Amino acid sequence: MHPAAQQILGHIRDSTSESERRVRAQSSSPERAAPCPDPTRIMRLTDLLSPERVGIKRESGEPFDKEKAIGLLATLIGERDGVSVAEIERALLEREQLQSTGIGEGVAIPHGALPQLSEQVAALLIVPDGVDFQAIDDATVRILFGVITPKRATGAPLKTLARVSRLLRNKDFRARLVASADEQAVFDLIKLEEGDSISTTPRELPAVAAAASSVRPDGTEKKGAT
Repeated sequence: MHPAAQQILGHIRDSTSESERRVRAQSSSPERAAPCPDPTRIMRLTDLLSPERVGIKRESGEPFDKEKAIGLLATLIGERDGVSVAEIERALLEREQLQSTGIGEGVAIPHGALPQLSEQVAALLIVPDGVDFQAIDDATVRILFGVITPKRATGAPLKTLARVSRLLRNKDFRARLVASADEQAVFDLIKLEEGDSISTTPRELPAVAAAASSVRPDGTEKKGAT
């Protein structure tokens, strides 16, 4: 697994540890538990996205920074389950203050958790000219994959991060996303790439297979994974 992704995984684990303790304490109240997904089903990022939650921010001559990028991601995610866009933006910003979610190679994965949500939801923002995100490699970020998760769904953020990291490790694929003509084209590219990668799993590159095997079925990272 990419070293930067490993570091972000650690911070996600830290930020969800309190939620895990609360879930264990509330185990006698099954009605409050988040829906349990089918463990045999492979998660696709397009399950969390839609064409309407994809945006492209092109150069307009106006200042565009990290905070505005996160605000735009929150707007793309939109109000849901009684949670406002402002609350989503606040959750993303609060997590970002712990450490930048820029994992390198022009990719960032802003994320947060809110107790009111019933399921994960994501948005994707493409910034062809890049935005300074204080990324781990100091490179500007051009692909931002934002995720908001139910606070009690402790394993889901780790699985999502691993999936995003695997999908976006391909330099050519990242370039094609950034060069997409419109939002629908971005979504279609991801849908096609996920379909290809899932159907050709036995022939995956060793590095990709290793990244997948470094995460347990419950979403936690195995000790000693590289």
